[in-house]
Amino acid sequence: MGPSFSLGASMSSLLRNDLDVLPPLGTLARGEPIQVFAAPPGTPAKPQIARAMGIEMWDTAGNRYLDASSGPVACNLGYGNRRVLDALTSQAEAAAFANVSHFESKANRDFAERLAEAAGPGYERVFVVSGGSEANEAALKLARQIALSRGEASRWKVISRQPSYHGGTLGALAITGDPSAHAMFGPMLQEMPKVPAPVTYRIPAGLDEENWALKCAQDLEDRVVAEGPESVLAFIQEPVGGVSTGALVTPAAYMTRVREICDKYGILLIHDEVMSGGGRTGAFLSHDHWPDCRADLIVMAKGIGAGYLPLGLVLAPRDLVETVASGGGFLHGHTALGNPLSCAVGLAVLEETLERGLVERSAVLGAELKTRLWDMANRYPIIGDVRGKGLLMAVEFVADPATKRPFPIEAAVPAAVSRIAMQNGLILYTRGTNAGRDGDWVMVSPPLVTSDRELDEITDRLEKSLSQAEAEFSSLRKLGN
Repeated sequence: MGPSFSLGASMSSLLRNDLDVLPPLGTLARGEPIQVFAAPPGTPAKPQIARAMGIEMWDTAGNRYLDASSGPVACNLGYGNRRVLDALTSQAEAAAFANVSHFESKANRDFAERLAEAAGPGYERVFVVSGGSEANEAALKLARQIALSRGEASRWKVISRQPSYHGGTLGALAITGDPSAHAMFGPMLQEMPKVPAPVTYRIPAGLDEENWALKCAQDLEDRVVAEGPESVLAFIQEPVGGVSTGALVTPAAYMTRVREICDKYGILLIHDEVMSGGGRTGAFLSHDHWPDCRADLIVMAKGIGAGYLPLGLVLAPRDLVETVASGGGFLHGHTALGNPLSCAVGLAVLEETLERGLVERSAVLGAELKTRLWDMANRYPIIGDVRGKGLLMAVEFVADPATKRPFPIEAAVPAAVSRIAMQNGLILYTRGTNAGRDGDWVMVSPPLVTSDRELDEITDRLEKSLSQAEAEFSSLRKLGN
């Protein structure tokens, strides 16, 4: 079960320079890493990684952790996968870089062909970039150029959901439903229209899940009409949400209506599968759970590179891309576009995922994990809801499960639960969207290679952490009752 964890002397020994907190800004002359780039003085330093294998990680003090979140829900194959490391080494020795303006890469072609096969008919073209934000930017630019090639120059607005997350670059942030981020960066953005996300937990009074979902779909159509259909370029959504909605599984009725609305008004449908794609939800593409809602463009990242190298991409139909090609080509690019090293890694990750049956494994293990999380929810009032598909799962914390009353924002409950779990050798992932105003949750999304024994250990450590968190926040739970 590994060592016991505490924040005592054993933890202080693994902090950088044996300091319990970061020193005041400006006191160190040497360069400082990203973890402390803009951290306030007094921020606790993090343990230093020593090595990782499978779903296990060790710090330099010898403490062992189980990664129950796949990093930021990215490391689908865990760590130290031999097939991926061999592919990376072989390609690096052959040619780590080749500019797409000068050379074609076999790794790029093989990856594209295998990926298009896995994605299914209608996604023959693959545009490889370095990550999710870049991929969403590329999808937006491709959508605009498709409209221009069709003689629809008036189309430029991209409607998205509130809440949502599509990346940190300014273009991706413009379509992200995060009012707090927009309050900071709004003057630098061309802000895009937003419509309500079809949440399944806090549904307005008088509506059930399906009626609320259909109302949200109607809100989308109403917004298209209000904006002027001739000005609307695309609608973007996460079929299964990430940290912005706590693994929201979009209701089927909503998905059906969204496809109908997009077809009715000639709007491109973009699916952001940065977190959900690549097998994590028990289907290679999460939108495969809704066969009547296939996207026009698909964005992938995270799990498709499994954390071994930065990798993101856009999947597109051949006919749509050919309209752009005939008009002069796709006016977009980056230095690492189609990088052969990233493509070699992506191909190895893809083959490992498919040949080992990890998509199916995610469905089976995810169903078992969901059952165990609901069992914990029935015993720990701090849990209000459990959501997700496959191994993309989240638990939402509430002060009162009967009324679904959240904890005060300043309590920062998800961060506290993650801190407690880390002390117990369990890594969880949380990210505050809209400064925590849209709910409190942590992702419980271990790698697809997790064994039954490791799942037992994950849930044991999670239960211990929840018990400690329940005691720590018991006074806040009583407030307002």
